[in-house]
This record gives sequence, C-alpha cells and structure tokens, in this order.
Amino acid sequence: MAEARPLEQIVADGGSTDGTRDLARTLGARVVEAPRGRGPQLAAAAAAATGDWLLFLHADTRLAPGWSEAVRTAMADPARAHYFAFALDDPSPQARRLERLVAWRCSVLALPYGDQGLLIARGLYDAVGGYRPLPLMEDVDLVRRLGSRRLAPMPVAAVTSAERWRREGWTRRSARNLACLSLWFLGVPPRVIRRLYE
Repeated sequence: MAEARPLEQIVADGGSTDGTRDLARTLGARVVEAPRGRGPQLAAAAAAATGDWLLFLHADTRLAPGWSEAVRTAMADPARAHYFAFALDDPSPQARRLERLVAWRCSVLALPYGDQGLLIARGLYDAVGGYRPLPLMEDVDLVRRLGSRRLAPMPVAAVTSAERWRREGWTRRSARNLACLSLWFLGVPPRVIRRLYE
C-alpha cells in the first residue's frame, strides 16, 4: 500500500493587511502571493500545489465534522469534481431558506459555487484548464467547463460565514448574487459584474 502524502496547506494572499499571512504561517500553511481577486488567487494556489488532489476553500468557509471521510470516499472517483453542501453559520429561517435554494441550484442546474469548496484531481483540473484568473465568477466558469456529468455532491457541509447577508440584508444580497449570475450568462465581462458585486 502506498504511503499517504502529508497534507499540503496553501493560502493564496491577495495583499491582505489583516494579519492573514502571519496567521496562516503560524498554522503551518504555505503562503503564496497573488493578484487580488478570487480567480487569480485560486489559480496561484493550484499552481503552487504539488499533490495529486486539490481541495479549494474560501477564507470564510470551514468544513463540518466528517469532511475527511467524505473526501477520502470521493477520491475513489477522480473522474469527477466533488463539492460540499452549502450551509451558513446563522440560525435564522432566512439562512435555512437560502440553503434550500442553493441545494436546488446544485441539483437542478449543476451550479455549485466556490463557497461550497471543490475537491478535484489534479489531472481533471489541468484537463479542463483550471481556474482562470477572472476577478469574479471564476467558480461558475470552472464548473460550467466541467459540466454536470463531472460534478458530484459530498454528504457533508461547507459552513460559510453569513456576515455578508446579515450586513447587506438577506434579500438584497441574494438578489445581487442572482443578478451577477444572470449577467454572466448574458456575456457581460466579469470586470463589469464585479462592480455590481462589490
């Protein structure tokens, strides 16, 4: 039996000034510098990684208990990319409603977002061209290139901070996200969509 490789943790930093780099190093992660924006940062982290599998997570997301077993099971299927269930760290009915809508979006439209994490074999990641250095919609761009047949859910949640929804309003934030997705499918450049998103 082959010996398991040690877990490689990489934090792609886009010029933060909040102590992220020092904290990451304290926790044993390797920090790579990248241009600001999720697409460039995810692409930079992937380029720096040396493993056969990649697990992408946003900085405001943590994995629920049982994630390591779910990942081990998913790794038996390298022909597909695997994503976690969407969950928010908020007890409100609005959070549960949004989680149900996201579950519908994933099952019907095959559109998991980056805040659900993505586990993907290096070979598949490279074959589809990986994350492109887009300022926004990099997650939708990648999963559309993968296609529904190469996407599979995992039975464990990725729990994301609900701070943005609480701060901006549940309806307003969700409407903005939907508007950005619609503009993407209409062919509006990501740099233009980013202005609406921010």
